[in-house]
Amino acid sequence: MVLEREWVGARASMVLTSLVGVLSVVTGIANITVTIDAPEFVLFGVTLPGYVQQVAAFTGTLTGFVLLLTAFGLRRRLRVAWYANMLLVPITAAQGLLQSNEQSLPLVGLSAVAFVVVGVNYRAFDREVELTTTQIGALAALAGAQAYGTVGAFALRDEFGSVDTLLDAFYFSLVTGSTVGYGDITPQSAVGRLFTLSVLLVTVSAFAVVLGVVFTPLIEARLSKALGRMTEEQLDLLENHVLVLGHGDLTEPILEELTGKSDVLILTGNEERTRRLSERGFTVLTADPSDEDSQHRARVESARAVVVATNNDAEDALAILTARQLNPEVTIVAAATQRENVNKLKRAGADTVISPATLGAHFLAESALGSTGVEELERRLMEGEPSEEDAEAQTVLDDEDET
Repeated sequence: MVLEREWVGARASMVLTSLVGVLSVVTGIANITVTIDAPEFVLFGVTLPGYVQQVAAFTGTLTGFVLLLTAFGLRRRLRVAWYANMLLVPITAAQGLLQSNEQSLPLVGLSAVAFVVVGVNYRAFDREVELTTTQIGALAALAGAQAYGTVGAFALRDEFGSVDTLLDAFYFSLVTGSTVGYGDITPQSAVGRLFTLSVLLVTVSAFAVVLGVVFTPLIEARLSKALGRMTEEQLDLLENHVLVLGHGDLTEPILEELTGKSDVLILTGNEERTRRLSERGFTVLTADPSDEDSQHRARVESARAVVVATNNDAEDALAILTARQLNPEVTIVAAATQRENVNKLKRAGADTVISPATLGAHFLAESALGSTGVEELERRLMEGEPSEEDAEAQTVLDDEDET
């Protein structure tokens, strides 16, 4: 079940889409020059002109860039990104086939895999596009600026001399607004120059506003992560992770054991601990570990396990109750500070409860009374070595399987 979720989950969909996009761009760029003056070729019994390969390479490059944007949408679990992906990936595969060379074969194969994986994750992408007023205003300003430049340039085409069609007018407006300025279309009169100045001011301002709207959330995301305030997009991508509810002295060795073995998200209400944990590279969300909304944001529903090990058994019990309510199937393990609270934490919903203090005290007492196998037992437990009884039981099971 774990492997299945890792290989065909929402994260795999995003990664595969990104790979298809990058491969489409690389393959298209590699084939644009190769397919110049290419001869006619036969594909599935149909003879096609050679320029089709070059067109497929050019459009494949553009489709690859659009797929990269789609992957960003999948990261935010947008339904519209799923629809766009299901449309663009087959087109990308078709473009790879039309390029008709060995370099395009990996693109076709990877596109087929991505189409299947993304398709089976339809339910994972259920978020509708929610644009803020600022974003709507920025996009409207950009569209209005381009429309002004296009319509105005076409209406004043006699003032430019080299603007004959709406495409020429749109090209002039876009090049002016992006400050590229190739110089192939220039005003030939005072009216044309005044109009060009107005287009320059309007379109450049619109582009600046859109870029600000795009990059501001990215900067906020970096600051939020440093402060333990993860964005909704980052939280939406969490899947098959270990959720650690709270942080205390008992949590430290657990985090060390989990590092490198699984994705871990720590939920703690202490901002100072959040800062220290973030500096050490841990992913932290500053919120109440026992709060239902906090655990829902931490995606306890898709977690592979929940770990509760602070120094406060009462708060741990409340956190366990909330986690069990939100995800009845998740594995919950807990550490009890006091031995008499072990059964209480189990009744709260924990699957496994261990009292480190009681266990350590038992080992120390046995050593003090002369037992010589305590250190060996601890070593086997730490290194994950099976005991002799476990090894004998496994041998019996293996013999029965052979029989």
